[in-house]
Amino acid sequence: MHRRRFSGLCLSFLIAVPAVWAQSSTQSSSPIQVTVDVTDAPRKILHAHLVIPVQPGPLTLVYPKWIPGEHGPTGPIDNLAGLVIRAGGPEGRLLTWTRDDVNMFAFHVNVPEGTTSLDVRDDFLATAAASGFSAGASTSANLAMLSWNEILLYPAGLQASQITLAPAVKLPSDWKYGTALTKTTEADGVIHFAPVTLEQLIDSPLLTGRYFAEFPLAPEVSPKHYLDLAADGPEDLRIKPEALAAFSNLIRETGALYRSRHYESYHFLVTLSDQVAHFGLEHHQSSDDRVSEKTFLDDNLALLSADLLPHEFTHSWNGKYRRPAGLATGNYEDPMKGDLLWVYEGLTQYLGDVLAARSGIETSDEYRGALAYSAATLDARPGRTWRNLQDTATSAQILYDTSSQWDNWRRSVDYYQEGELIWLDVDTTIRRLTHDKKSLNDFCALFEGVGGNTPPKVVPYRFDDVVAALNQVAPYDWAGFLRERLNRKSSHAPLEGIEHAGYRLVYSDTPGEYIQAREAAIGDAPAWWALGIDVGSDGRIEDVLVGSVSDKAGLGPGMQIIAVNGRQYSASLLGDAITSSKGNTTPIELIVVNTGYYKVIRLDYHDGLRFPHLERIQGTPDLLDEILKPMATQPKPQ
Repeated sequence: MHRRRFSGLCLSFLIAVPAVWAQSSTQSSSPIQVTVDVTDAPRKILHAHLVIPVQPGPLTLVYPKWIPGEHGPTGPIDNLAGLVIRAGGPEGRLLTWTRDDVNMFAFHVNVPEGTTSLDVRDDFLATAAASGFSAGASTSANLAMLSWNEILLYPAGLQASQITLAPAVKLPSDWKYGTALTKTTEADGVIHFAPVTLEQLIDSPLLTGRYFAEFPLAPEVSPKHYLDLAADGPEDLRIKPEALAAFSNLIRETGALYRSRHYESYHFLVTLSDQVAHFGLEHHQSSDDRVSEKTFLDDNLALLSADLLPHEFTHSWNGKYRRPAGLATGNYEDPMKGDLLWVYEGLTQYLGDVLAARSGIETSDEYRGALAYSAATLDARPGRTWRNLQDTATSAQILYDTSSQWDNWRRSVDYYQEGELIWLDVDTTIRRLTHDKKSLNDFCALFEGVGGNTPPKVVPYRFDDVVAALNQVAPYDWAGFLRERLNRKSSHAPLEGIEHAGYRLVYSDTPGEYIQAREAAIGDAPAWWALGIDVGSDGRIEDVLVGSVSDKAGLGPGMQIIAVNGRQYSASLLGDAITSSKGNTTPIELIVVNTGYYKVIRLDYHDGLRFPHLERIQGTPDLLDEILKPMATQPKPQ
């Protein structure tokens, strides 16, 4: 899962009665036939038909609950509808099913004597209200992202690698598609794919649309890589040659860094639409990347999404191939444990950002601007005084859907950006210990590249495995190093890595390129590091920094600023008021509305605008420049 730069225990059960296990044991030899009709996707509904081999007797069918990459029990069971189960074919006897009264993802049915298969029909309502990242708002009038877990039911009792399915899909007549699945035949408008395991199917989404384009990347590299784009309009498929060249460089840079590939081909499935949810979700041989429709046409949007594809691509090594043992459950019913998400997501955040710069998707200056923004945001999170980073990883399953209100006090999935700071510190420490002879690049080749080139598979790891690999690169007390940073409670973010890289976090009254891009694309008011409020373009306050001047004056999330110094609110007007505050003894006066009640708030602030930057520490090596240097040799022009 990609955490955009800007910005209790669930138990599942399977009753292992002999009949259930007897049913399941037949599934490894006879594939489940699954066909999804996507022709109603513009109306936000998908139709599924499954033929499930069975034996007579009691049977439990389950719906995927714990979705890999989403780190929680987010299977969108709430939008499963129209479930009908028949014995034999579509005209067979209608069977009564009963939902389990504890596990909402399990359905019980009795299979009659003489029955060898069940005919199952269900619909998925692809609305924004669906739970789970991959489910919400996944279709528009001209495109759709099919995540197979949305429509699947299968017998309980086996691991995902032991269940085989034969997938097929019916698309609107003029729509094209991209997927890591292998097409076998097409007949009567239905596209059939080679049988795969349940694990592979859920890990292989399908992007389809009327306006679709596919671009081969780094053609000299094997296996093959593709950039698949689906958009709401043909104009949004235009992509600059230099952007395509940078994405090809990304393929080359990952080869140089990881010295291995663990897939048979790779597809970046990019949805360019303002009608779907925006995020990234990793898969082993593809990635589900959803961005604004103008991302490849607007330089500001391109910069804000520069790390998305490198991040999700890195997950093919770090997260899919090498996976924390607590997340490698082998099925979709057993709860996952997120204690090592600071490796799964934190290391990926670091490497994704570095790869974006090495590949030329963004410049080194843009990388430093984004890192400064991230570091400053983390530094202004007083929630770290009561909640350590390890707890945010352990409790990940309850943090993804949290509100932005008072987020700095609660803390959220901080193991992304704070994990990035820790891994920067690891990188610079290795360089110091080895006198620049080794770096985190060596760790990546050793840890992520273990086994060399392989087909998709999972190689689990634990904390001690991470420590052992680091010690192979550079002997040190890595266990103590990591645990101190994971368990500390401090009023400031761990900025040592930035300082060891030759920089310090500073503030000035001039925004850098990254923050300018945010303001232009999102309409943020420049108020967080000055006043301690995150304000939208309409004046609504999203968050208030605990301990800031705004907090002390009584502002709270959900309030809306309607006037600044007696004038109707606008983001630029608030910025002007902050600018004018420097050296001015007059407070900034706001009129706010809170659930229908109006109030005048005076902010006693006089320091002007504040924006984060990274400033060089004179007399020290510039390790960031070294870290961001490309590793791959570029092909010679033909």
